[in-house]
Amino acid sequence: MTILCSTKCGRNAVLKRPKTGDTLCKECFFWAFELEIHSTIINGKLFKKGDVIAIAASGGKDSTVLAQVLKTLNERYNYGLKLVLLSIDEGITGYRDDSLKTVLENKDEYQMPLKILSYQQLYGWSMDKIVAEVGRKNNCTFCGVFRRQALDRGAMLLNVDCIATGHNADDIAETVLMNILRGDVARLQRCVNIITTTEGAIPRCKPLKYTYEKEIVMYAYFKKLNYFSTECIFAPNAYRGHARTFLKDLERLKPSSIMDIIHSGETMCIKENVKMPERGVCTKCGFVSSQDICKACMLLEGLNRGLPKLGIGKSSKANKALASLSNPKSLNF
Repeated sequence: MTILCSTKCGRNAVLKRPKTGDTLCKECFFWAFELEIHSTIINGKLFKKGDVIAIAASGGKDSTVLAQVLKTLNERYNYGLKLVLLSIDEGITGYRDDSLKTVLENKDEYQMPLKILSYQQLYGWSMDKIVAEVGRKNNCTFCGVFRRQALDRGAMLLNVDCIATGHNADDIAETVLMNILRGDVARLQRCVNIITTTEGAIPRCKPLKYTYEKEIVMYAYFKKLNYFSTECIFAPNAYRGHARTFLKDLERLKPSSIMDIIHSGETMCIKENVKMPERGVCTKCGFVSSQDICKACMLLEGLNRGLPKLGIGKSSKANKALASLSNPKSLNF
C-alpha cells in the first residue's frame, strides 16, 4: 500500500520519523531534519558570524552528518562560519586507522581543512599500548579523558572559537542516566548544556542535541554519506553500554523517552547547600581541571611510572597516591 508524504507534497513517503511519527518523502525529511538543527543553532545561539568552528570528526555517522549539515546550513542561511575538521587518532589498530581514511575522504568532499592529532604524539602512548598495560576494564576511562583534552589542545592549535561535537539526543540521554547512577551531580548539570564553557577553555557545543540517533542514520543513508560504522574494538565492556541498552528498551516502549530524560536533566535543580567542584587549571599542564592536577595528567603519570591504576576512581585517593610516589611501596592498589 502506497503511503503519501504527510506534508501533502504529493510524493510517496519513504520513512516514518522515529521522533515525530510523521511519514515523509526523502526531500521533506531532509528539509525537516536540517530545519530542526538550524532551529537548535539559532535558539541556542551556538555561533556568531565570523566564528571559526572545529568539527570533532571521527569518521562515524554523527560527525559526518554534523559536517554535512553545518556546511549546508552555513551556505543556506549565511552563518558566515569557517568550518575545519579536527580528528583525534587514539591509536586503535583496526578501528581508528580505518575511520581516519573516511575523515580524509570527507575533508576532500566537503572542502574543509583537517587537523589530526594522535595520543602517541601528545602523550607518548597509544590506546593499543594503554590496553596492553591496563587491560579492558578501565580502558575507556583513559580514552575519554585523553580525548577530551586532545580536542582542547587541537582547538587551541587551530585557534578556533568553538568545538562542535556530534553528541546526539541518545548520547545525552545515556549520559544523564549514567550520571544519575553514579551520583555525579556536577556532570549531571553540565551534560545537558548545549554549550559548555569554562574560563580559559574553548567552548563546546552540541548542534545535534535534540536529534535522534535513528534519524541521523536515516539522513546518512538517504544522503548516501560516506561514514565508518564499525564499533570500537575496546568498547563492548564500556559502562555506557548498559545505559544504552536500558535506553533502547525504554524507547521501544515510549519513543519520547529520550527527550523526556533530556528535559528531566535540564530541569533538575541542585540544592544551595550542595558544594559543587570549582573549575580551575591543572598545575602541571595548564588545562581546565577541578583538581590541582587534572585527570589526564594523573592517568599519564600512572602509566609512565608503571602504576596504571593511578587516577582510576576517586580523585582524593589518587592525590594521596601521587603524594606517596616517592615511596612506591606505600601504594596499595
